[in-house]
Amino acid sequence: MVPSFIIHTMTELKQAIEEIVEKHLPDENHFIVEVKMSEKSGKKLLNILLDADVGVTIQACAKLSRAVSEELEAKDMMPEAYILEVSSPGLDFPLSSRRQFQKNINRELKISLTSGEEIQGKLLEVSEIGVKVLVKKKKEKGKKATEEEVSLPFEEMKKSIVQVSFK
Repeated sequence: MVPSFIIHTMTELKQAIEEIVEKHLPDENHFIVEVKMSEKSGKKLLNILLDADVGVTIQACAKLSRAVSEELEAKDMMPEAYILEVSSPGLDFPLSSRRQFQKNINRELKISLTSGEEIQGKLLEVSEIGVKVLVKKKKEKGKKATEEEVSLPFEEMKKSIVQVSFK
C-alpha cells in the first residue's frame, strides 16, 4: 500500500482506493465495477460500485463501506471531508467487464457499436475477445422473422445495457 504522503495525483489515489476495496470484498463472488471520485456540494464524493455473480446485498455494501472508510481514516488518505457511497450498479448502468457480461447470459441486451449502429438481442456467449448475441432480423412482408447469431468484439462495443422485460 502506498503511504498517503506519496500519493500525488487523483489517479494514484483512485488506484490506492481500488486496492483497499479489492482487499475488503466480501468474497470471490464480488467484484468492483467502478471506483469514481467527484465533487458534490463542495465535498469529495467517493462512489464505489460493487457487483457479484449472484447479486449484491445491502449488508455486503454496508460491510464494504465500513471497512473501506476505516482504512481510509486510519491511513489519512482523504484529508478533506468526503462522502462515501457503496452501491450496486443499476439496471441502466452499462456493462463494463467480461464478468458482468458473463453474469447476464440469456438476457436481452441493447448494444451501441462504435460504428453508430445499435443491435438488440439475447446474449448467448462471452469469450475473451467478445460476445455472441442472437439477433432477430426484421421480417419482410409475408415472411417470418429470422434469428441470426452475431459475434461482436468488445472493442467494437461502445455501450451495452441489459433490457428489462415486463412480460
